[in-house]
Amino acid sequence: MDQIIVTGNGELSGEIPIAGAKNACLTLMPATLLSEEPLTLTNAPRLSDIRTMSTLLQSLGAEVTSLQDGQVLAMSSHDLTNHVADYDIVRKMRASNLVLGPMLARLGQAVVSLPGGCAIGARPMDLHIHGLEALGAEIELRDGYLHAKAPGGLKGATVEFSFASVGATENVLMAATLAKGTTVLKNAAREPEIVDLATCLRKMGARIEGDGTSTITIEGVDRLSGATHPVVTDRIELGTYMLAPAIAGGEVECLGGKLHLVESFVEKLDQAGIDVTETDRGLKVRRRNGRVAAVDVTTEPFPGFPTDLQAQMMALLCTAEGTSVLEEKIFENRFMHAPELMRMGAQIEVHGGTATVHGVERLKGAPVMATDLRASVSLILAGLAAEGETVVSRVYHLDRGYEHVVRKLEGVGAKIERVKAE
Repeated sequence: MDQIIVTGNGELSGEIPIAGAKNACLTLMPATLLSEEPLTLTNAPRLSDIRTMSTLLQSLGAEVTSLQDGQVLAMSSHDLTNHVADYDIVRKMRASNLVLGPMLARLGQAVVSLPGGCAIGARPMDLHIHGLEALGAEIELRDGYLHAKAPGGLKGATVEFSFASVGATENVLMAATLAKGTTVLKNAAREPEIVDLATCLRKMGARIEGDGTSTITIEGVDRLSGATHPVVTDRIELGTYMLAPAIAGGEVECLGGKLHLVESFVEKLDQAGIDVTETDRGLKVRRRNGRVAAVDVTTEPFPGFPTDLQAQMMALLCTAEGTSVLEEKIFENRFMHAPELMRMGAQIEVHGGTATVHGVERLKGAPVMATDLRASVSLILAGLAAEGETVVSRVYHLDRGYEHVVRKLEGVGAKIERVKAE
């Protein structure tokens, strides 16, 4: 099993290219199930989760071809031969549940295993089920599988989500594109990945308005056509690499970065003493002077502070001047990185959904273990400014969400390598 070794090496300088968004690509790929015609995605990230979704779609009868070193995905679902999303594939990744809505809409039936993913708390399917049942689906849970059918086809309806769930919004949005009549999604998620999905679906002939707001209206159509669509920039990878110079010092330009994708995050960086400047190529980031200042952070649905940047932000605040409080309001089990940061000398107290971080002057390198995707990269970031060597184990989590992390950080002067564990 691989390990990543990071040695604190001073300030960083240079450019880091930001990939297409994992969470957007994983949502766009199941959209191929809605049409018999080809769907081609460009700017696709090269990640293990993308390969898992490709395997899942292929198991349903879709054709998925990876081109241009994996940055282009050519897909076709002209001949779907299976409507069962098997546990052996779905268990590896939460986003696998996004085949449910498209299969119901196109085939009138779907059997989908309950999903897996990172162990960061309960992420139930009840909002997905509620939304699809409102469109006329009949769904039953048996033996760990959702058995769904729509014998009379899906019909437009008003769906009000009790929580602005990204996954439920995406699943019901895709299903509604082929439903008869008008569907209105209330308290819909507003994330850029939702907007990217709606933009792609419109290229395929869907009639959608209001994406990016809490109310989305979909006029069902009889069929969707093919399209070519570029995956939006990954705002989580962007925020992660913006933190590298914030933690280690220096100045780094994140190529392809857009301010509107990370505004609430940038507000917190500004409070901490980090300058972010938008350029014609991306976002340039540098720490102003000395230690960063302590700031309080509360995770919220977009446009609030992203839960997927909470662990990385904690790594920054470990060496801030003063005390910071991080409140996690999205997932109830998302501070598993705190004990690992404490092995590096961080002073952190966790009580339920709140973590209090008392900044120290310097972290010290230590052997640490990644517990999930975002936790793994937070430990690498912490290692950039720690004294000595930090050895991060269980980095297979990292491959699910970050492509070429060693190469990208090496490119701006970090001392980092990936090795086979002894």
